[in-house]
Amino acid sequence: MPSSGGFALRGEPRLLAIPLSSTRHLGTGSPDWLPCSDRSRERRDPLFATGSRGLQWFLVEIEGSWGANAFTSSALSRQLGQQLVSRIEAAGMRPLAIRRTGRRGAQSVPRWRWAFVDSRPGFEQVRWGEVDAPEQLLDVPLDGSTGIHSAKPIYGVCTHAKHDRCCAVRGRPVVGALAAEFPDETWECSHLGGDRFAGTMVLLPEGLYYGRVDDVDAVDVVDLAREGRVDERFFRGRSSLTHAVQAAQHYARLQFGDDRLAAYAPLGEAPGEGDGVTVVTLAAGCGGAEGGAAAGGAAGGTIEVAVAEILSQPLLSNCGATRFGRVREYALVSLTVT
Repeated sequence: MPSSGGFALRGEPRLLAIPLSSTRHLGTGSPDWLPCSDRSRERRDPLFATGSRGLQWFLVEIEGSWGANAFTSSALSRQLGQQLVSRIEAAGMRPLAIRRTGRRGAQSVPRWRWAFVDSRPGFEQVRWGEVDAPEQLLDVPLDGSTGIHSAKPIYGVCTHAKHDRCCAVRGRPVVGALAAEFPDETWECSHLGGDRFAGTMVLLPEGLYYGRVDDVDAVDVVDLAREGRVDERFFRGRSSLTHAVQAAQHYARLQFGDDRLAAYAPLGEAPGEGDGVTVVTLAAGCGGAEGGAAAGGAAGGTIEVAVAEILSQPLLSNCGATRFGRVREYALVSLTVT
């Protein structure tokens, strides 16, 4: 299943279509012409547990403009773009187009850069490589065995205007602010999912998703992440974790206040009692006296968080949506320290 550059993404919130005629009684008061990110902020749609799946990534630098699909409507030919995406996804990876901010001309770099990113906890890495011609991207090994290892992270901000205008309107000020502070690490990127949460960004290699980020907050969010902490105001979840685990960690952070990325490591998840209920077992803190104190004094213990998958009220999930739908959300059922 395609997963980026304008394709549907694995793990995106489930959307159940509802005809517009069936929503006249809802009385939302939001005109259809309002940008999706404005509507989402008015509704206060939950950000947590909305990070789509991505254990490993293959990034391709594609300069110039992007159409609705960054791989098939760009400097890459449609056929090559489709072949490349199919190959990446067949390897269980997620494709993502990137470019430096401010450039909109044709591909001016004689060589095509790519990056292999592993976002699995304990295996995080970034490896860069390049080829002479775009067709050679089809021959790059996708197992992390080639390319030059880089200690620098990658900060991707979605500015994919042809996919959703909110991504450009809200994303470009964010990428500008980040590029001024972190010029080597910052990139514009293609569709990340959750258009209504623009500005959206992902911090790699860890695969940390953020939403509703504005230019005044962007550097602070990254600074906190560089300290190994997450800003819960904007945090959507980690790409290597299921939505249920993302939700469980969110509720644990709210309860105990430990904002370290290493806190509340998932130990397991299993079906709970009731439809759509999942019980997630988390480590209490991340070990040590500080972690135990942050998790209510349960050093070395565990936290069981039961969350229920529910569906939102009908909404228009992006600027191009013409049918209302319900998206997946997670409610807290119980939280127990053992």
